[in-house]
Amino acid sequence: MFPDNLTFSIADTVNTWVDALVTHYGDLFRQVSDSLLWVIVSLETLLRATPWWLVLLIVGAIAWHATRKVFTSLVIVGLLFLVGAVGLWEKLMQTLALMLVATLISVLIAIPLGMLAARSTRLRAVLMPLLDIMQTLPSFVYLIPVLMLFGLGKVPAIFATVIYAAPPLIRLTDLGIRQVDREVMEAANAFGASRWQQLFGVQLPLAMPSIMAGVNQTTMMALSMVVIASMIGARGLGEDVLVGIQTLNVGLGLEAGLAIVILAVVIDRITQAYGRPRHEVGK
Repeated sequence: MFPDNLTFSIADTVNTWVDALVTHYGDLFRQVSDSLLWVIVSLETLLRATPWWLVLLIVGAIAWHATRKVFTSLVIVGLLFLVGAVGLWEKLMQTLALMLVATLISVLIAIPLGMLAARSTRLRAVLMPLLDIMQTLPSFVYLIPVLMLFGLGKVPAIFATVIYAAPPLIRLTDLGIRQVDREVMEAANAFGASRWQQLFGVQLPLAMPSIMAGVNQTTMMALSMVVIASMIGARGLGEDVLVGIQTLNVGLGLEAGLAIVILAVVIDRITQAYGRPRHEVGK
């Protein structure tokens, strides 16, 4: 048995800190929660109100624009039609809304952080260990403070998803910018381009395949949080998976699980196609 005089606990300290945070900034968290909930509910309402055939047409058009392949676009549309055919269209739209909002927030946070990390070695040295922690820490651990700050529902699910999904995009944005050929940067510098012109005119366009790979990874990781998000009140396909597990309804869980896989395949094909150089698309 480990000696008692050598043990210690940080639980009380963390609890005190979280309680103080809720006491002093509770109103601010409530405002953020209400605003984010309005965005999620509005997007979900829009998706659910849009006719299913129009959603399929839009997705098919996006798929064709990304891949330039008619067959691939038809397969993507057919897979989504299959989800609707088994009666999971409403749940699919709920999951899609949750995932789109989480991915958008992740992109808005991760790409600027990746750009700053690529420009600052000190920031990168601080940021990388934090990203390691965010990726390796079990999601249930950071669900606890998020639930205390925002309660049950879609909002804590969004924040938990962002914490889990943003690190790959930060890393790949930083990596893509750092891997831009030095000779190209020297040529841009020789032509008198400012630092901002070099960043937005040279580095970001050349790093775009890496950044889009990061967006792809972030989207996939956001989708992998669907079932966990359902445990804290977020509805959607994850809810059916959870109910299937709890009630031993294998068929229900399998249908919802396959629907999540189909959504993952659709998004993966589209984001990967956008990540490839445009002259390679359609080959």
